Amino acid sequence: MRASGVVRVASVPAGHVYVRHLADPDGADSVVRLADPPPADGARVPGRWWPPAMLEPEWVRAHRDEFDVFHVHFGFDAQPPQRLRELTRTLDALSVPLVVTVHDLRNPHHDDVALHDAQLDVLIEGAAALVTLTPGAATEIHRRWGRAATVLAHPHVVDPPLLGMPRPARGDGFTIGLHAKSLRANMDVVGVARAIARTLPELSGARLRINLHDEVLDPHDHSYAPAPAGQLRALAAGCPQVELVVHPYFGDDELWAYLGALDVSVLPYRFGTHSGWLEACHDLGTIVVAPSCGFYAEQQPVLTYAHDDRGLDPESLARAIRAAYARRPRWQATVAQRMQERRQLAQAHAALYARLLA
Repeated sequence: MRASGVVRVASVPAGHVYVRHLADPDGADSVVRLADPPPADGARVPGRWWPPAMLEPEWVRAHRDEFDVFHVHFGFDAQPPQRLRELTRTLDALSVPLVVTVHDLRNPHHDDVALHDAQLDVLIEGAAALVTLTPGAATEIHRRWGRAATVLAHPHVVDPPLLGMPRPARGDGFTIGLHAKSLRANMDVVGVARAIARTLPELSGARLRINLHDEVLDPHDHSYAPAPAGQLRALAAGCPQVELVVHPYFGDDELWAYLGALDVSVLPYRFGTHSGWLEACHDLGTIVVAPSCGFYAEQQPVLTYAHDDRGLDPESLARAIRAAYARRPRWQATVAQRMQERRQLAQAHAALYARLLA
């Protein structure tokens, strides 16, 4: 393996768009990432990687000869800390360096921080090297765990030709998007929607489009949330400038078309760390209004409003919406910028792996 200069990485996962876009876009890469094995629950759905089989110590022992480095990104949500401890000890016993990219300092799906904190405690303690996406996150990692993390930017999410494509003329309209998804734990969609709706009358031609996954209205689904869904429906019924759209999950093409049709995308998060959604908006030239929690403003240019676990400041959100409406900032990645960034990311990861294996 080492004679060829190629580093084989068991990446958890390999199929996620973030991980796929760490590869050199020209193919000039000394890193080979193993394909995702069938999920640990045995389901064989094309493109599905979760829950990751690679996180099982039994998988690691059975496939040790196939990889040189083990790199964890996502997918450990359902792993008990003691099981992750067994994983890190197995890797250590087999002399396999563990790299952990800390994407989320807090799990956006959990109100209670205890489980995610315990999982991070194990992974960060067992890691030979840490990576994160922003300087602020690196500072927080050092404060909490006393560990240094290499800061490497989030790569593009949208691929050419949509990446960097000139935005169409909008005329006099101004569409604000609020994507409620499935009303995950870190969202205050109703509070944010109401604050935006109060601002709309002063913005000629502006409208708010709220998107909601249809599973929220299914009594048999774990995401069933009739109360907030009803509040959003009532808001739309009472305000002609507000539209509520209920639909299944978007595929990639549908999602890019949706984001590209927005002038602004508002992130309704009361806690969080980083955002791939924000990066997709930057690829497409859609303005992002992001909360003050987390480190979103360190990823790309955004307009910020005050929103965290302590509550939402509606006036700061109104100011951000007014600023987006008045200034219409042109913040959009170019293909050249994103491809050069990918080359740098590929080189940085290859250098990190080589250093650990030296």
